Amino acid sequence: MSNRILDSIDFTSFDVCVECIKGKLTKSKKLSAYRATNVLELIHTDICGTFHTPSWNGQQYFISFIDDYSRYAYLFLIHEKSQSLDVFKTFKVEVKNQLNKRIKSGRSDCGGEYYDRYDGSGEQCPGPFARYLEECGIVPQYTMSGSPSMNGVTERRNKTLKDMVATSMNGVIYIFFFFCSAKII
Repeated sequence: MSNRILDSIDFTSFDVCVECIKGKLTKSKKLSAYRATNVLELIHTDICGTFHTPSWNGQQYFISFIDDYSRYAYLFLIHEKSQSLDVFKTFKVEVKNQLNKRIKSGRSDCGGEYYDRYDGSGEQCPGPFARYLEECGIVPQYTMSGSPSMNGVTERRNKTLKDMVATSMNGVIYIFFFFCSAKII
């Protein structure tokens, strides 16, 4: 432009696309986020689904348990969200046998499968999952409703898993859902 090879471009004539700018924005990283210092100190969990194509035996959801320290994930396919307590009990026994350690705390969203819905009086009461955590001495940590970024570890892992499935479907049958349970590093 300085050699007058190209005419100068007037950028003021371009309209700003607000949606494009908003789409490129990312939320700032939490600098003071707590990170566990030992295995099974904090377990993140979430249920993802329903999927348009169920597995060969009808499972349409998956539940993930992610260790905050190692980021090692356990993944279980389930038919319905109400199975979350039974699957957690299986997970708890398995990690206790393998690592000889106990789960200290668990972080999840405030979904009905973890805490429970409101009762007739308008109060949210603990459901079977929350009562089981209390019985076992596991400290529950619930994120605020409607803010998946607060449960970011599992939300990011769920997005990665869904992207993997979508990619594998571009020419391969739904391989992901043929497994009854999988462990993902």
